[in-house]
Amino acid sequence: MPAVREIEAAGYRSLKNIRFPVGPLSVFVGGNGTGKTNLYRALGLLQAASGGTLTRALAAEGGMESVLWAGSRRKGEPARVRLSAELADETTGHAYTYAVEVGLVPQVGGAVYGAAFALEPQVKSERLTVQAGARPVTVLDRDGPAGFVRDEEGRKRSFGTDLLPTETALAALQDAVRFPELQIVRQAFGAWRFYHDVRTDAGSPLRRPCLAVTTPTLASDGADLAAVFATLAHIRGDTVDLDAAFADAFPGARLVVPRPDREARFGVIFAEYPKRIFEPSELSDGTLRYLALAGALLAYRLPPFLALNEPETSLHPDLTEPLARMIVQASKRTQVWLVTHSERLAAAVAESGGVRPRLVLKRDGATWIEGLRLSGDFSQDEAGEEDE
Repeated sequence: MPAVREIEAAGYRSLKNIRFPVGPLSVFVGGNGTGKTNLYRALGLLQAASGGTLTRALAAEGGMESVLWAGSRRKGEPARVRLSAELADETTGHAYTYAVEVGLVPQVGGAVYGAAFALEPQVKSERLTVQAGARPVTVLDRDGPAGFVRDEEGRKRSFGTDLLPTETALAALQDAVRFPELQIVRQAFGAWRFYHDVRTDAGSPLRRPCLAVTTPTLASDGADLAAVFATLAHIRGDTVDLDAAFADAFPGARLVVPRPDREARFGVIFAEYPKRIFEPSELSDGTLRYLALAGALLAYRLPPFLALNEPETSLHPDLTEPLARMIVQASKRTQVWLVTHSERLAAAVAESGGVRPRLVLKRDGATWIEGLRLSGDFSQDEAGEEDE
């Protein structure tokens, strides 16, 4: 499946206009208010575009009034959110670049123009280009409701459906045979997995058994954690990495995963109480969160792109280095994106993984990355100064 090579975002919250490369393991560290989480959110919006929920996701964030860049714009520049990603398939050598712009509902004299709700986000344009040779070819080009898509033989076709302003063509044109490039990009975006708000409170689904169904990849909410562990223990029959990661964090403790019947379960035996199994309902928030991260990073099958946002939240500082080692281990199997405010975690990942953490900061009110050139690549000097 294609890997992410570049991300671009403009007009979205604190992301005025930023474009940067993405590697096998990307680490972004910064303080509160720098906008590092907006980088993470932008990825989620690209996935939403592939699933047809982009405008709904923006509405859920407070609508266009909340998500639009609040700083100054050039005269005549429309108020738009622009998101773009470049994907590269190492097997075929093909590169795919998808871009989408979302803006405001047009109004004339205070009245809505067209069939729309006054404050809803609208898709203004979409474009997908594919580079399989010397020059890129546009296979999807949309401007408002009009546009074209190329079929499997390269011929331009109309969309063949009336797209609403809240719909993306990427999600709507589902014929995988006629539009194979759209299917490739849609599948790539859709397979991304995001881990951020994993609940560990008393009512968390992580604290309860789950249905015993073979589960190769942890859900974003972690609700199928027990099934992920059971899949490793009883389908693959190999928990060496999982056991090692747990022992790394909790010396002397042991993760217990019984063979499931209708429901999958797990428990923990601590060194101090060798004859008792502690159920998930008894575990601390930090222990449960670490286990959820282990499920995400060490699962039977990892997603092609795995994004973590502040995974250190509620973890004891002593778990920082074990977590870093899990992240680096996962990056050998898939592409990992880490956003953190913990300099200790960033340093530990850098030491174990040999990558350079990127400092996220504010420049003239906009989110920027230290060492990022205006051309969209990183400077190679150790000082990491910006290219002005």
